[in-house]
Amino acid sequence: MPTILQTMTVAARDRARLAEASAVIARFGLDSLLMRLGLPVQGVDGHVGEDADLPTRTRRALEALGPTYVKLGQILATRRDMLADEWITAFEHLQSSAPRLPFEALRPAVEEALGEPPETAFARFDPEPLAAASIAQVHRAALKDGTEVVVKIRRPGIRRAMEADLRLLRHLAALAEARSDMVRRMTPTAMIEQLGREILDELDFTNEGRNADMLRADLAPIGRVVVPRIHWEYSSNGLLVMDYVEGIPPREPAALRAGGIDPDAIAELGAQLVLEMVLVNGRFHADPHPGNLLCLPPAEPGGRDRLALLDLGSVGFVSPRRQHEFLTFILSLRSNDPGGVADMLASWSQAGEVPRERLLVASERLVARHGSGALVLNAMVGDFFPLLRKEGLVLPPDLVLIFKAMVTMDGVLSRIAPDFDLSEALGTLRARLVTSRLTRLAAPDRMEAVLLELSRISADAPRLIRAAAARLEKPEGSRIDPGQARAIRYAGVLIAGAIIVHALAGLAPALT
Repeated sequence: MPTILQTMTVAARDRARLAEASAVIARFGLDSLLMRLGLPVQGVDGHVGEDADLPTRTRRALEALGPTYVKLGQILATRRDMLADEWITAFEHLQSSAPRLPFEALRPAVEEALGEPPETAFARFDPEPLAAASIAQVHRAALKDGTEVVVKIRRPGIRRAMEADLRLLRHLAALAEARSDMVRRMTPTAMIEQLGREILDELDFTNEGRNADMLRADLAPIGRVVVPRIHWEYSSNGLLVMDYVEGIPPREPAALRAGGIDPDAIAELGAQLVLEMVLVNGRFHADPHPGNLLCLPPAEPGGRDRLALLDLGSVGFVSPRRQHEFLTFILSLRSNDPGGVADMLASWSQAGEVPRERLLVASERLVARHGSGALVLNAMVGDFFPLLRKEGLVLPPDLVLIFKAMVTMDGVLSRIAPDFDLSEALGTLRARLVTSRLTRLAAPDRMEAVLLELSRISADAPRLIRAAAARLEKPEGSRIDPGQARAIRYAGVLIAGAIIVHALAGLAPALT
C-alpha cells in the first residue's frame, strides 16, 4: 500500500495537475464513485451542474481531463468482463476533442525534426491542418517527386503532460487496490501499466511506422489491403510522413455503392483481413473502427475492391498459444460443445477457480444461443461478458484486446452488409489456419524441441501411468470430475504417442 510519504511526493511533484483533476472531479460530482473505489474524497463537494447518470458524468470528466484519461476510458470500454453495460456504453462514446493549433506553434518541432523548414523540405506543405487529435495534428504535403503525403506532428508538451497523468494514476490505482476488494479484482495497477505502455508506444511515431511496415508485409499475400507507405527519410520520433490515401469510410452501404464499391465484397475482405491478422499472422490492428478504415475501388480495371488500414499506433500481438485457444473457443461454440467452451473459460480465468458445473451450465446457455445460425460477434459478446461477470471470471488483457478488435471489425462489417456471417469466413479460412499451424510445428528448431519433450514424457511414462491408475482406483461410490477424466484420457494418448515417436526415433538410424 502506498505510504503517506509517497502520496506527499506525488502531490508535490504534480501539484498543478492534481488540483486540476480535483476541480474536474468536483465539477462532475464524482465523490460517490471515489468512495466506491476506496479513494479519499476531501475537497470534493459533489456539486454537479447537469442532470446525468454516474457513468455519463464519469465519461464527461474523463474527456475534460484530456487524452490520458480518455485512453484509460477506452481501455475500460473493452472490459465487459468487469463493468456493467451502462458503463461500457458510456465509455464507448468517449471522444478526445482537441483544438487545431496554428502551424506556427508546431513549426519549431517540425523544423528540428526535418533539419529545415517544411516549405523547403517538401514541394508543397499546407499549413492548414487536415485533422487534429489529442496527441498529434495532421497536415497535407507533397514530396518533391510529386507523391501526396500526410505529415503527422506530435503536439508540443504532450509527453510531459501524459507522463504526469500516469504518475498520478499509478498512485491512485495502488491506493484503490489496497483499500477495495471490488477494485482489487479489476487489477487497476496492471491496467495502468498497460495504459502507460500504450501511451508511450503511441507517443513515439517510429513505433507506428514499424507497425505499418510489418502489417504491410504480413498482408501482402491478400493483395487487396493497403497500408500507407512510410517515408523514413522524413520521419522521426515526433514526426511521421506517410502516403496520403483517399477513400470512403465503411459507415453506410449507400455511400459505398455511390462510390462504385460493393459493400458485400468489402465485408468479405474485412472478415478475411481480421481473421488473417489475429489467427494467422499474430499481429493485428487493435482498433479497426470506421475512422481507421477506408474502402477503395479496384487498383486496375477488372480488379476487386480494397481496404486501407490507417492509424497504426496501436497494434496487438497474439501468441500461437492464444491463437489456438481463441480458435478452440469459437469452434467449440459453433460445434455445440459446451464442455470445450467451459474448458477454455476455466483456463482463461485470472480471478480464481470457478466450479466446473457452474461453468458448464453457463457454457450450455451460450452454446444454445450462438451455436447455430449466423455468428454475430457483437451479439455473442453481449451474452458472453455478462456471463463472465456473473461467474467472477476475469480475462487476460491480451485476450480482451483480441475480442475488441474482432468485435469492432464485426460491427463495421455488419453495418455495411447486414447479412454478413463471420462463421462463413472462418470456415473458408480453416484450411489456411491448419496449414499455418503445421508449418510452424514443422520448423526444424520447433521439431527438435517437440522431440525432446516427447522423449522426456516417454521416460516419465511409468510414473505418469501409476499416478493415473491411482487416480482411477478411487473408492467405490466416489466420482471423478469430467474434466479430470478428460485430462487423464488426453495424458494417456500423449504418453502412448510419445513412446511410439521415441521408439521410431531410435529405429531411424537402423533404417537409413
